[in-house]
Amino acid sequence: MMIHRRDFLKASVGAIASSTLAVASESPSPALIAITLDLEMARNFPRWEETGWDYEKGNLNQESKDYTLEAARRVKQAGGRLHTFAVGQTFEQENVDWMKQLIHEGHAIGNHTYDHVYLLAKDLPDLQYRFQRAPWLLEGRDVASALRENIRRCTQAMETRLGIKPAGFRTPGGFAQGLTGREDLQRMLLDLGFTWASCQYPAHPIGEPMKRPASATIDGIIEAQKGAQPRRYPTGLLEIPMSPISDIGAFRNGRWELSWFLEAIGAVLDHCIAGGQCFDFLAHPSCLYVVDPKFQAIDLICRKVVNAGPKAAIVTLDRFAERAR
Repeated sequence: MMIHRRDFLKASVGAIASSTLAVASESPSPALIAITLDLEMARNFPRWEETGWDYEKGNLNQESKDYTLEAARRVKQAGGRLHTFAVGQTFEQENVDWMKQLIHEGHAIGNHTYDHVYLLAKDLPDLQYRFQRAPWLLEGRDVASALRENIRRCTQAMETRLGIKPAGFRTPGGFAQGLTGREDLQRMLLDLGFTWASCQYPAHPIGEPMKRPASATIDGIIEAQKGAQPRRYPTGLLEIPMSPISDIGAFRNGRWELSWFLEAIGAVLDHCIAGGQCFDFLAHPSCLYVVDPKFQAIDLICRKVVNAGPKAAIVTLDRFAERAR
């Protein structure tokens, strides 16, 4: 079974249409490793029947905040910095001191839209569940203007509550082809001040749900990772892809056990370090605090990078963009 991050559609490995992307030059070493966390609540966690978070993506619970801070501490202890992406709804919460602490410690926070909207939506109801329930919130707007305003409002919220500009942009959901063929969206992001965006999540095998992934599945994930390298769109916008396999892909779609997830992440990371590639670990604190309460995935990545010495470094995605330029 094949998935991509948002729609989890069946697709063949290598379905990434890179012909419209100019591959950026890369140094063979060191490997650049990013640990990125999307700061949002996720359906099915902490209870499988949970779907209410679809409407309140930014209403972070204390467990998710605490997990983020501890993950940041562990990453910094390993010599790196965490890169997070926040939805604007989060800034409506009374206290954002925990996010200010992240900034003080040198970690990065990027824009994840205000309401976790779907950038490839064809009509207004598809933008987000919230607008199906409350369509009046988008009265008088079309899809393009609603998307632009939602992203702009998240930036405004960050500037108001945190006093910073966002460190890059990430789409809610990742798309197998990124924003290929959507020059309108690429230009919109450029107009909003972003020089890079993290939109691509390559199609990859996941195997049969609730069964240990076969070696062929792990090999397929490694193969998909080869396409998850920084690239430049014709408009000049840089694409910084997410790496497979994400926590949502593993624990929601695959119903994997933690040990299987660690095996897959370790295999992909070993491949990236050996080849001097970029690896963007994609996860969500609202999921990880349930399935990985002891931070085994974070510690695994940190340990492998530290053991690699000068061959690898934990960095923010801004460093990925610098390499791509």
